[in-house]
Amino acid sequence: MANPQIEKSFPSGERLCATEEETRLTARDLAACLGEGAALSLEGPMGAGKTCFVKGLAEALGINPAEVSSPTFTLIHEYHGGRLPLVHMDLYRLESASELAPLGFDDCLAGAGIVAIEWGGKFAEMLPPHTLRLVFSIEGNARRIRIQP
Repeated sequence: MANPQIEKSFPSGERLCATEEETRLTARDLAACLGEGAALSLEGPMGAGKTCFVKGLAEALGINPAEVSSPTFTLIHEYHGGRLPLVHMDLYRLESASELAPLGFDDCLAGAGIVAIEWGGKFAEMLPPHTLRLVFSIEGNARRIRIQP
């Protein structure tokens, strides 16, 4: 990891979260290290805590986390009113990278806010080089969040 602030939030490169609140706290800690133009690829199976993590990001940015919902069917949700805008994307239902352009994918990434992309690994080649990859896994009742180089 090249960012010392992120290394401080993830000293071993990962966190184990036993509850949804811990997942949101992990996101809040990470959000403190993120600035304008940050892109996050949230990767892992359904139910691993990706949307819960985005609720924590929203909360840290001063956006009501109750407004955050999975964009599985709408594909993109934008939240404003915090210290930075938050764009929440879900690429699960897309089948090819050619579907990204009509959605305004590049415009979202070029914006002034933070972009959290669920299932971003499906189209990793389309992500900016500075994208922070977070891999979620389910371990019993807990969720592991690992920073992937």
